[in-house]
Amino acid sequence: MKLIRFGEPGQEKPGVSINNVNYDASAFGEDFGEQFFASNGLKRFADWLSKNTNLPKLDAGVRIGAPFTRPSKIICVGLNYSDHAKETGAKLPEEPIIFFKATSALCGPNDKLIIPRNSTKTDWEVELGVVIGKAASYVSEHDAMEYVAGYCVHNDYSERAFQLERGGQWVKGKSCDTFAPMGPYLVTTDEIKDVHNLRLVLTVNGKVFQDGNTSNMVFKVPFLVSYISQFMTLLPGDVISTGTPAGVGLGFNPPIFIKPGDVMELAIEGLGTQKQVAWS
Repeated sequence: MKLIRFGEPGQEKPGVSINNVNYDASAFGEDFGEQFFASNGLKRFADWLSKNTNLPKLDAGVRIGAPFTRPSKIICVGLNYSDHAKETGAKLPEEPIIFFKATSALCGPNDKLIIPRNSTKTDWEVELGVVIGKAASYVSEHDAMEYVAGYCVHNDYSERAFQLERGGQWVKGKSCDTFAPMGPYLVTTDEIKDVHNLRLVLTVNGKVFQDGNTSNMVFKVPFLVSYISQFMTLLPGDVISTGTPAGVGLGFNPPIFIKPGDVMELAIEGLGTQKQVAWS
């Protein structure tokens, strides 16, 4: 299944995309959040869909929001592609680098990017998001995929000066409003044949900057779910953002950062596309 949510910010309703057509599924009566996932919601929704085959189609111009409600946490993995580590001059990590992104950064896949006040180094990062389907604590790598509900596209925007030049943790450069566009879909695991063989592409103003593949992740999805669950309980609806391939603005000489009016377009094979226009 491809779950969507639609409507104005803060007023989104649940929907579903079938054969590239978006439908209103608000009659299901339940939004896609922690309680939905925790109560076997994916199966219940699939059963409901099988009995409700005449859903209203959505107008082409309707806003698409993030495909799930605000999660309890967005956990990001740093330097998880060898080519990205190389371009930033960083050593490959021996264990996953984990940091948080404020959930208030969550927004729809095509919402405008707001460049933060006093920002000079806002950057892009196309990433695979892994959505947790049930509470995970001290799970084994062997069992980890049983805890995954699905996947989504995430543009892990970063303000590099806030992140790297202001002391403390990376979270300061990752958490500004609109810095976590996700979607358009939450694609359930059964629709993705091999999550470790998906192409990721990001363009800025039509020029390709990132073109990678999840096969190049240093730490794979089952390992990440298991590893993170050793340090905290992953709750249903939580997102693990699994890192970005080479091609971020920071990696160029001289670096390239986002300016008002720039257009970022990104896609992951099987997971849909996003488009953001930068505003100041």
